Amino acid sequence: MNDKRIRIITGHYGSGKTEFAVNYAVKLAQSGKKVVISDLDVVNPYFRSREKTEQLAKYGVKVIGSSVRASAVDIPAISSEVAAPLQNEQYEAVLDVGGDPIGARALGRYVDYFEKGKYDMFFVLNANRKETSTVEGAIHYLKNIEVVARANVTGIINNTHLLKSTTVEDVLKGQKLAKELSERLNIPIRYTSVIEKVAKDLNPDEIEGEIFPIKMYMREEWMS
Repeated sequence: MNDKRIRIITGHYGSGKTEFAVNYAVKLAQSGKKVVISDLDVVNPYFRSREKTEQLAKYGVKVIGSSVRASAVDIPAISSEVAAPLQNEQYEAVLDVGGDPIGARALGRYVDYFEKGKYDMFFVLNANRKETSTVEGAIHYLKNIEVVARANVTGIINNTHLLKSTTVEDVLKGQKLAKELSERLNIPIRYTSVIEKVAKDLNPDEIEGEIFPIKMYMREEWMS
């Protein structure tokens, strides 16, 4: 995980970007880093990283979310604390951005911190989402997010899944699409994100990017 200190995680709604962002933050903390994950998702009322504040604190991850401290209230209000870890180089900053170009607008106020070569912006791709199931659809969403965010995608994350029903075949399907996207836009595949039980069945020699096993932090055990 030799990425830049500021990491922006974005992608289409339902791509699994928040699950990846949370797992990424936890692994950084487990490596001994001081980590802050900022929840900038003002679009999706479900599966937001700020809903797991207490659980993530146990792993050493600080969560910055809505400035309204009430779990039952869904108000698009971003905390002013977000800028602090962007300024303080002692912290590893992970920004969990709302899906689609609309969600990426929340990044606009922080654009001054996104100097070329000093941040990474990862586009999380799920080939099982209708809107990003083709290379043309994926390019459309990626480019629109870049325009609105005023930042460039530096890496692609293959996160093709069917939740707990994910198979090796799903991952390879996503890899094919991610490779097409990578070649068309000259953006590297940085990670192949996949649930742990499937990750162990992957052949590293057949996978583009680092295999990134994830836990299902954002879904309760009873959820499919």
